[in-house]
Amino acid sequence: MTATDPALTVLASGWGALSLLHGKIEAHIERALQSGHDLSVREYSLLDVLSRQHDGPGGHLQMRQVADAVVLSQSATTRLVSRLEDRRLLSRYLCPTDRRGIYTNVTEAGLKLLEEARPTNDAVLREALDQAAANPELASLVEAVEAVKSPALSH
Repeated sequence: MTATDPALTVLASGWGALSLLHGKIEAHIERALQSGHDLSVREYSLLDVLSRQHDGPGGHLQMRQVADAVVLSQSATTRLVSRLEDRRLLSRYLCPTDRRGIYTNVTEAGLKLLEEARPTNDAVLREALDQAAANPELASLVEAVEAVKSPALSH
């Protein structure tokens, strides 16, 4: 393959369109969450992921799993957890079965803020996808996003 190979050009175009769609959606949601709830997209995502934990087997996430879920490095995730802990939206505690493990839970204040912010996130996401669908370069990507089934819904 050469740099001018049509297959590479198509891949680069597809990647560029995907990157553009992601950037547009994230910027749209970021503005709405910041102005309406004093939350960044990453903070919202972290609260959302951690709010889904439960006390059953495998119900609590280790920091590595949290980092993967919010698409950040472990160190960036730890800093984000610390910031939200300072705002009293998260709390950390030692794992009862492994004293080396530290779990993070969403506090009542964090759950309340997440509940208030969720309709904003969902509405702005829908709006951003609808706007992107009107762009011929992005329409097929929007269709692909909308076709993805939630793991909870596919069982």
